[in-house]
Amino acid sequence: MAADPTKLEQEELGRLRQGIDALDDQMLGLINERAKLAHRIGEIKHGNIYRPERESQVLRRLAEANTGPLPEGSIRQIFREIMSACLALEQPLRIAYLGPAGTFSESAAKKHFGSAPALSPCGAIDDVFRAVESGNADYGVVPVENSTEGAIGRTLDLLVSSPLQICGEVNLRIHQNLLSKAESLAGVTKLYSHAQSLAQCHEWLNRNLATLQRVPVASNAEAARMASEDAASCAIAGEAAAKLYGLNLLATSIEDDPNNTTRFLVVATHDSGPSGQDRTSFVCSAQNKPGAVHDLLTPLKEHGVSMTKFESRPARGFGGSRWEYVFFIDVEGHRSDPRVAAALDDLRGCVGFLKELGSYPRSSQ
Repeated sequence: MAADPTKLEQEELGRLRQGIDALDDQMLGLINERAKLAHRIGEIKHGNIYRPERESQVLRRLAEANTGPLPEGSIRQIFREIMSACLALEQPLRIAYLGPAGTFSESAAKKHFGSAPALSPCGAIDDVFRAVESGNADYGVVPVENSTEGAIGRTLDLLVSSPLQICGEVNLRIHQNLLSKAESLAGVTKLYSHAQSLAQCHEWLNRNLATLQRVPVASNAEAARMASEDAASCAIAGEAAAKLYGLNLLATSIEDDPNNTTRFLVVATHDSGPSGQDRTSFVCSAQNKPGAVHDLLTPLKEHGVSMTKFESRPARGFGGSRWEYVFFIDVEGHRSDPRVAAALDDLRGCVGFLKELGSYPRSSQ
């Protein structure tokens, strides 16, 4: 049992708390001064004042200037919330995401936009795109790939057919947890989970719950909801779903890969201006001839453009033959960068089809 503070320690505690109170008052004044400046910027711009590249630059500058003891992630989170609240004074954002509430997509939306925007859950990835295309949402957040299970095919297909562009990306560490209304696994007979999460936790489940019935459902949040209504069941989901549905965490971080990460894209009617640390995504098709894929990659090499992703996908909706493919490619740099622009120009001359999907700031994590 800890000893009570001495008189001198109590006096020091009083001085320290007074110091904290004084700093809090200063920060309150500075935050409101910042809000006034943001308000004036909104008056001058008369329109969309959300600038993904500007926010990325601000967060990167503050992270680089941070001397501690707060870690970089905490600094980014604090200033993300400040910027989110300031922006909401002038331009309340509407964000569509792959729902329901409690999914990792919701966590990704909050990580990127902060807590101020109005978040709107959608039942399918198609609905997220449709909400933004129709103007019912300003931005959409959708998963595009997982480090364990690979690409999300439906997102890739919609990027080809939709007029929307990519204006941001979010990398989210995925921690899968075993949740239940019950306080232990005794008497639990059924496990609800999204199919991808079942795959991400396959080995852990085989070691610990080999005989438990596994029931795939539409989302992890739906799995948590179903488990909240049945004490003889459990679910795999994130902590947000556990809090939302009042479930107990019976086991945490049960994913097989400790670095399990999902990449999400932010889609809108525009992409982003250059931030200094950007990525450009495009999709193209190779001509049906020997060496076509080599020809596709040659302009990137010749102009010194680094490729970070190369994903093939059946060429749906382009009138091609059954076995023709399109290729999704990510490269470092903004489409306005001279080397990237030159490589894209050369590519147009040697591919049957090319669509720029957008340039945007690279995720910090």
